[in-house]
Amino acid sequence: MKNFITILTLLLVIPITVNSQTETTIYDEIAPFNEGLAAVRVGNQWGFINEDAKLMIDFRDDLVWNQEADTSIPGVLGIRYPQFKNGRCMVQTLKVNNIPHYGFIDITGETVIQPEYLNITEFDQENAIGIYVREMFQGQNEIKLDVVEYIFTEVVVNTKGEIVWPIAEREHALTAKRRYETPELRAKLIAKDLLVFKTKDNKWETKKLNLNL
Repeated sequence: MKNFITILTLLLVIPITVNSQTETTIYDEIAPFNEGLAAVRVGNQWGFINEDAKLMIDFRDDLVWNQEADTSIPGVLGIRYPQFKNGRCMVQTLKVNNIPHYGFIDITGETVIQPEYLNITEFDQENAIGIYVREMFQGQNEIKLDVVEYIFTEVVVNTKGEIVWPIAEREHALTAKRRYETPELRAKLIAKDLLVFKTKDNKWETKKLNLNL
């Protein structure tokens, strides 16, 4: 009788133990960990897990990635998969003429930098370089339609979303969707406060920013 009770106890316990050990979540892709989080993909949506495999940011379709990305290109075209850098991960939303604009979320999934950039790098040493879009209301035309002018400026932006240095105004880029191309970034930070940018004659110029002042 004692042996029977022991066997019955084992039969009740073993299936529960096996099920808990073999329970898994299936993903289409898992990116490397960065800053304690790894992006995981199901279909066209990505979420983030921590090092205990717990889903920390739920699946969403606005994270920036490109399976065919050329990672040597700075900015949105070079992002292979979502990741956090300096506590920020890039997202996108479609605006005028379905043109994508880019911003950032924090590690809670909240938007902390609004999608106001036509192209932008991921953060490095607390700063990124992007092409900022500013709307200027010009009034109404003869048929009472609002006239809005768009001004584009390549800038240095910090993790708070503050523009800490305007680099140069850029030519107008918002056109019909069928002709739109993501504008190239012409500047880059090669050290925390050292900016280099391409001049009109295709040369490189340096600028010491002193961003901590």
